[in-house]
Amino acid sequence: MKKIPTVFQRDPENRAHVLPEVNPGCEWVLAGEGVATIKYDGTCTMFDGERWWARREVKPGNTPPPEWQEVDADEVTGKRVGWEPIEQSSYAKVFTTVDKPVDAAPGETFELVGPKVNGNPHGFPDHRLVRHGADVATDLPGDYDGLRSWLAAVVDGSTEGIVWHHPDGRRAKLKVRDFPVTDA
Repeated sequence: MKKIPTVFQRDPENRAHVLPEVNPGCEWVLAGEGVATIKYDGTCTMFDGERWWARREVKPGNTPPPEWQEVDADEVTGKRVGWEPIEQSSYAKVFTTVDKPVDAAPGETFELVGPKVNGNPHGFPDHRLVRHGADVATDLPGDYDGLRSWLAAVVDGSTEGIVWHHPDGRRAKLKVRDFPVTDA
């Protein structure tokens, strides 16, 4: 669960948004390499082969929860990310209501989505686990303006963004909210 780089460089004056310059190391996305998949807005979970875990971010100065396992740290923000046992997470009660995939492989990740997760922007009628990388996005443009337009067309909340998966394991992402809102 290492941090996935954003395809385009962040605007240094407003880090919430991206500029039309490709992030170094993400050129492969615009070259059409890899598979683009839908990114859902929920909370990340992982099955380790025996136990389920929830992604947890720990802000600078805060103490991680018991049994938390750090995976990565952001040098810019000081935030650390890792896993905590799902049964002690804020999603524990919701998680008991979902069907767990019987074919989940150790280390496989899923997005927990539904009515009581992040405001349910996708409008799911029930809580469920969506396998990461399962829903392929097709007919994506290969440039900043095209991707901006494509993502702007999904304002109905059907996707949070796109995650590209390269055959060698690299990933890159782009979210709807990465682009500044314009009056155009």
